[in-house]
Amino acid sequence: MIELDIRGADSKVIGNENGLNIAEEFENYKEKIAQIISDLYSKKDTAGAGLQWMNLGYSKETSWYVKEYASLIENRFDNILVLGIGGSALGGLAVTHALLKPYWNMLSKEERNGYPRIFFLDNIDPDEMNGLLNVLDLKKTLVNVITKSGDTTETMAQYMVIKDRLEKELDDDYRKNIIVTTDIKTGILRQISEQEGYKTFVVPDDVGGRFSVFTAVGLLPFTLTGIDIDEITKGIRDIDDSLQNTNIYENISAQNALVHYLMDTKLGKNITVMMPYSQRLKYIGDWFVQLWAESLGKNKKLDGTELCTGSTPVKAVGATDQHAQMQLFNEGPNNKLINFIRVGEYETKLDIPRIFEYTGIGYLGGKTMNDLINAEADSTLASLIDYKRPTVTIKLPRIDGYHIGQLLYMLEIQTAIAGALYNVNTFNQPSVELARNYTYGLMGRVGYEESAKTLHKKMLMV
Repeated sequence: MIELDIRGADSKVIGNENGLNIAEEFENYKEKIAQIISDLYSKKDTAGAGLQWMNLGYSKETSWYVKEYASLIENRFDNILVLGIGGSALGGLAVTHALLKPYWNMLSKEERNGYPRIFFLDNIDPDEMNGLLNVLDLKKTLVNVITKSGDTTETMAQYMVIKDRLEKELDDDYRKNIIVTTDIKTGILRQISEQEGYKTFVVPDDVGGRFSVFTAVGLLPFTLTGIDIDEITKGIRDIDDSLQNTNIYENISAQNALVHYLMDTKLGKNITVMMPYSQRLKYIGDWFVQLWAESLGKNKKLDGTELCTGSTPVKAVGATDQHAQMQLFNEGPNNKLINFIRVGEYETKLDIPRIFEYTGIGYLGGKTMNDLINAEADSTLASLIDYKRPTVTIKLPRIDGYHIGQLLYMLEIQTAIAGALYNVNTFNQPSVELARNYTYGLMGRVGYEESAKTLHKKMLMV
């Protein structure tokens, strides 16, 4: 199992001004935490509660469908191209980067065991998109269009460009190169898919985009690239037993949620940094940023009280950001909680040769890169303690599907508990919708003329 070490946030380690008396706070909040966990799990099957993502580790139907499809198209495509933005792409990017061999897209087909390359277009920058389309052979590319609503502006614009190019290259056969993941009943993309005859997969009801990584949104691209999704879902099920435990002393999601909440509301540590010591876990930070920010950044509590809440997530990577952000983390404003992710056993070992022994770098010879990155992580933690900066550490025994499933699900449950502590609606994103409406108006979508007029007036004021 993954583990959590919160000692670096304790006042015994970093002092009363910057740390929490964790034993005391656990006692103070144990009943409230127990109620929150009980409520979450009792409502996970309630329609409209936004909690269906809590059942995904137990859903065999989706796994069966994606495996069946993967077997049907085996060896037909050299590339997978995922069109999506936000939750439609970040989870897939995070997991494939973690679990596929490093530099996957640069490996030969034999080195990839016959599985395709995978690319994510999660932005609409024209230079980036043109650059990718200029190097991809679209005839040998399977395009996975992902949007639950079915009308996400960015994704649908990408789809329109690529559908046009595929049709010109493949005539009527272009439909075999497009698959869709969207709502089961509604939305423009659902209508288009039925008209075009695309193979479709479903984003279930009551699963928001940022919680959708274990739906077909993630499981389909994982399976197509040879990732064992059964290992991922087993990890989720195995950790779920402990995460539904109402005893805060035995529930790591509850512990980390409470530490984050109190660091923000009690000690003013309103920035949370996600810093894995593994390049393979780099995009876990990107995925977490959306999960945390979009879930907790709200200007109203559930009781209608207007009060801006939520801590700001920041991504970092060790050891890279020791040379970029650590100066700020150590000596800048003491308003951050640093989340380390440590890996117990890296998949490979890299020896540092015994050369330059009589110079200032000779001490490195005979060690390994594994030794060095672990020493860097230990030293960074020690320096943060010296500067009285709070930290928590999540420990993965190794990077594999089983533990990645546990890590992401643990962070999802942590976010849900934190949202309940803040007393906000964790599962909506009203300000995102407002910006979308302005975009619709600017781009001339019928019905959004007033949004365009309002925006033009506002822009004159800037």
